[in-house]
Amino acid sequence: MDIDKLLDLATHLPKRVAGPLEAGLRKVPGVKGRLETEYNKMLVDMESDLHPYDDLIASFPNLPDEGLSADKILDMMGQVQEKETARWSQGYASGAVYHGDPEHIAFMNQVYAMHSQMNPLHADLWPSAAKYEAEIVAMTAGMLNADEAQRLRPDAEICGAVTSGGTESILMAMKVYRDRARKEKGIKQANIVLPVSAHPAFDKAAQYYGIQTIRAPVDERFQADVRAMKKAINKNTIALIGSAPGFPHGVIDPIPEMSELARKRGIGFHTDACLGGFIVPWAEKLGYPAPIIDFRLPGVTSISVDTHKYGYAAKGTSVVLYRHPDLRRYQYFTATDWSGGLYASPTMSGSKAGGLIAVCWAVLAKLGQTGYLDAAKRILETGDQIREGVESIPGLRVLGDPLWVIAFTSDQVDIYQALDAMAHRGWSLNGLQFPSALHIAVTLRHTQTGVAERFLSDLEDAVKEVQTQPKTNGGMAPIYGMTASIPFRGMVDDLLRRYLDLLYKV
Repeated sequence: MDIDKLLDLATHLPKRVAGPLEAGLRKVPGVKGRLETEYNKMLVDMESDLHPYDDLIASFPNLPDEGLSADKILDMMGQVQEKETARWSQGYASGAVYHGDPEHIAFMNQVYAMHSQMNPLHADLWPSAAKYEAEIVAMTAGMLNADEAQRLRPDAEICGAVTSGGTESILMAMKVYRDRARKEKGIKQANIVLPVSAHPAFDKAAQYYGIQTIRAPVDERFQADVRAMKKAINKNTIALIGSAPGFPHGVIDPIPEMSELARKRGIGFHTDACLGGFIVPWAEKLGYPAPIIDFRLPGVTSISVDTHKYGYAAKGTSVVLYRHPDLRRYQYFTATDWSGGLYASPTMSGSKAGGLIAVCWAVLAKLGQTGYLDAAKRILETGDQIREGVESIPGLRVLGDPLWVIAFTSDQVDIYQALDAMAHRGWSLNGLQFPSALHIAVTLRHTQTGVAERFLSDLEDAVKEVQTQPKTNGGMAPIYGMTASIPFRGMVDDLLRRYLDLLYKV
């Protein structure tokens, strides 16, 4: 059989059939070489996109014989930064930079410069680091109604830790549930139940910690299907997961119902509010249809919240919160018999960038409640404007009921071709799959005068272009089109690993 026809036939197989068949297909003579050819075509385009500055900044596959002057280095790096700043500063990027005001950036840079040598591992040298970290946790917990939660449930003692980002916050929480279940219930083959829309960081935690993930479907509104999650729970389930909101569709899961299910089953419940933790509390106060997602719900036992997203701190800091210190203690690592002395660390990192923690504390203190309320109001209003505008464009359809992360698809045009058409107009949007869609995560950059209007105008033009012009070669459309349609996920895995290799190519 012709290899092209064989591979084309494979892309139309049901996914339940594809898994067992993939290993056998790879053994068919010629298939491996054909796959290599397809991979290489895509990777050539990717490589040029990943290394666009060879004419501006020197490459060093080895240490230079003589070090460059500070002025030369700063000049080269400044030229690159100028090019990279232009798009996000003008509001062309989905997410990525959540504040971006030059004065705010200058303030953070000044704070970091003052604390660049700080390492929280050495609390005797930098006791201020402990103060900053503890107060970041306390301020974040307070924003998420910790006082009210403790009033409703006096046994709740909300606590937490600062991590390097949302992934580490999630990793820490999953370690806590695994270790607690192992010690208190004797569970050795632990699993977590989560919707298909939940972040891959949970799969990373599962891979690192030997936990099984059981993915449940979402409903027609792209929310977690509570009934399906209930059916998926078994004797080895240690936690349920809900998102507020989920990254793909910007939809908040039914956290009250999900957390109550977890409470009744005596298992943990984690609210992944990495994306929305600094928006949802203010949306609730502003009267938007935002459900309760925090410890006021008795079933919620942990929450992850990214301070480096809508908390407007520098990359990378995040907070993981727990209902009680007894949970947090399962997160800690201690070594009592090391010849180097006693050792203890609260998170995965040993040494940490104390400057980033100082910046986070300074930003929270600088903005305060009024600053975050005003920022949320502007973002939510812009989200409303963009959602209404997308819904008015013929051929597009908004997914679910989002507030400020607006996902949309089309039954009339190739949405990935629209992605490329928007990229040609300067926009960096997020491509989604299952179903094929795009989204824009609204930030303060998009609340600038005229940005939302420019986005909607460009999007309408991009859709018309796709409707009237032939498909173009290159760009992300063929890559997303292939990965979304091919049932052999091992092939997609290969492509992603090769992409990561490219990032390290000099």
